[in-house]
Amino acid sequence: MSGSATYADWIAVDWGTTHLRAWAIGKDGAVRAKAESDAGMGRLARDGFEPALLDLVEDWLGVGPTPVLACGMVGAKQGWQEAPYVAAPARPAGLQPMRVTVARDKRLSVSIVPGLSQANPPDVMRGEETQIAGFLAAEPGFDGVLCLPGTHTKWVHLSAGEVVSFQTAMTGEMFDLLSRQSVLRHTVGAGSLDPEAFAEAVADTLSRPERLAQRLFSIRADATLNGTDASVSRARLSGALIGAELAATRPYWLGQHIAVAGTPALADLYARALAAQGASARALDAAPLTLAGLAHIRATQTELSLT
Repeated sequence: MSGSATYADWIAVDWGTTHLRAWAIGKDGAVRAKAESDAGMGRLARDGFEPALLDLVEDWLGVGPTPVLACGMVGAKQGWQEAPYVAAPARPAGLQPMRVTVARDKRLSVSIVPGLSQANPPDVMRGEETQIAGFLAAEPGFDGVLCLPGTHTKWVHLSAGEVVSFQTAMTGEMFDLLSRQSVLRHTVGAGSLDPEAFAEAVADTLSRPERLAQRLFSIRADATLNGTDASVSRARLSGALIGAELAATRPYWLGQHIAVAGTPALADLYARALAAQGASARALDAAPLTLAGLAHIRATQTELSLT
C-alpha cells in the first residue's frame, strides 16, 4: 500500500500474470500516487482479485464509487471477469471497457479494457492493446509497424489510428526456457551479450532459418570444445532466436516505418538487429505506454459518451 491519504479522481491499473500496478490519477490528469505488488493473475483465484486491489488502492478511495480502469490478464477467462476480445481491425482508443459486475465494495467501479483478436492467422493480445493506445496518443499519424518485444513479442501493423493486423512470436519465452531449463543453461550464463556475436547470429539465422535447431546445439558444443565465453554463447542464443523471428515477420517490417517499444535494453537489441538488415527502427521505452494508453482510452470513452 502506498501509505498516501490522497484521493483519486480515477485509478489506472495494469494487471498482468505476475504483477499488479496501480496509479491514482487526479482531476488534472496528474499521477498523485502509485503502488505495485506481485499479486498477478497467476496467483489469484477469482475471489482474490478484489482484496488484492483493495490492498493497494484503499487509501485512494473516497466515500462514493471511484472509477477504476484496468487492462491486462485481469480480463482473461482466468481473471476477475472475462472481457471478450474485440476483432481486429480495431481502434485501440475506441475499445469499450467492460464493467466488472462482481465488485462487492461499493467504493469500486471497475472496468476492464478488452484485448484484441485476429481470425486469420489466429492470434490474440491482452494488455498490448493498451500500450498501442498509449503509443498512438503520442503519435496519432503513425503509419507503419510497432514492435512490442517481450515474453510474447507483438508485431502490429498500424494505419489511420487502427490496428490493421498483428503477429505474435514466443521469442522471449523460448529464450527464457532454453537459457534456464535446457542443456544451454550451463553455457549462456546470465550476464551481458557480446555485440559482434549477436549480430553474426542474427544474420546467420536470417539467411538459413531452417537450421535454427542445429545452430542452438552448436552453441553448447562450441562452449564445451573451445571454452567460449558465456557472453558470446548468450549473444548467439539471443541472436539466433531474434533472427528466426525477423525471418518469420519479414513481410511485416520490410519497407515499413518501424518503432520498437520495450525495455530500453531489449528495444535497442531489436533495433540493432533490424538496422543490420537495412531496416531503420526507432527504439522507445515502453514503460510509460500503459498508463498513457489507459488515460487515452478513458478520455476517448468520455468523449463518446458525450456525443
